[in-house]
Formats: sequence, C-alpha cells, structure tokens
Amino acid sequence: MHQSYRKGQVIFEQGSRAVGLYCVFQGKVKISKLSADGKEQIIRLAREGDVLCYRSLMMGQVCTTAATALTDCVVCLIPRPDFFSLLEQNSQFSNSLLRLMARNLGEAEERLLHTAYKPVRERLAEALLLLYQAFQPATDVPFSIPVSREDLAALTGTTKETASRLLSEFRDEGLVATQGSRITVLSQPRLTQLASLYN
Repeated sequence: MHQSYRKGQVIFEQGSRAVGLYCVFQGKVKISKLSADGKEQIIRLAREGDVLCYRSLMMGQVCTTAATALTDCVVCLIPRPDFFSLLEQNSQFSNSLLRLMARNLGEAEERLLHTAYKPVRERLAEALLLLYQAFQPATDVPFSIPVSREDLAALTGTTKETASRLLSEFRDEGLVATQGSRITVLSQPRLTQLASLYN
C-alpha cells in the first residue's frame, strides 16, 4: 500500500499509534521530535529506501517522533501484522533491519555528542552537508536544497535567528549561495573541513 504526500504534509505524528512500517519510495522526509516546550528538533533525514517508525512498531509503543515530507513524497506502508510476519519468516529482512537499527543508533550517538560539544557554526556546516547528501541527485548536475530556516535551525539545534545569521556568514565566505529558501553548496570540501574541526 502506498500513499502520496505533498511537501510539508505530515506522514505520522508524534504520539500517534504505530500502524506499520513506513518505507520512503520517493522524496525526502524529516524525522523530528517536539520538546516539552514545543521546540522542534530534527533527529534525522530520510530519503529513498529508508524505513520509518520501526522502533515504535517493535516496542509496541506510540510513535516517539513525527515524520513530515520535505519534498513531494511517495511512502509505502507495511501494515503491522504483515511486518511481524516478515520479521518471523524472513531472516534476510530481520538481519537488514538489525543492521539499519545499529547504523541509526551509531548516527544518533554521534549527533548527540556533536550537539553537546561542537560550536553552532560547525554544527551548521554539518547540517548543510547532511542536507547536501540527502538532496544530491544521482547525476552530476548542479542542484539547490529547498529548506526553510526553521528546519535548518531544528537540524542544527539552534534558533532560527542564529541559523540565519551564520548562513549569511557562510554566504559571505563563499561556502553557499542562497535564493529565498533554497541553498546551494558552493564548497563541499570547505564545509567538510569546518564541520570536522572538533571531531
């Protein structure tokens, strides 16, 4: 079963019942969490081939995060009973899911450390590289990243004002170009160098 979502449309909400495993067939999705004070933090970005909501599904909990389409998307849903049948009967599927969980746990630990120890400027460079990788087309054509300042701030773990100010600095330094809500990475090597200053 697949469903189309428009950019900005919610795929599932934090606190909703986990009805199945979501698979991103086409498009980009942000996985986010709201803090107690209502501030959004983007946990990760999902793209074609990624699966969502597996942890809540396996734990029998409500969804601990929300998923929102960053672009127009097509998302497939494997209903809860079918997911558990697959898990029991298909060892290749189970092993792939375990590897995915291990990889995502490692990435989450890394991001947690970076949020705690990296200055905001370096975190913004890292967020831009993450977006660059998520939106990079298969062919070697120039592209820009459609991302709001709110989402950029939520991905960086800072305020919208700070993200906007630092993005302007990056633009002045020739690292990026901006046009409205679209960002073009002009120097991936320099952003990589900046992002890894505190590694």
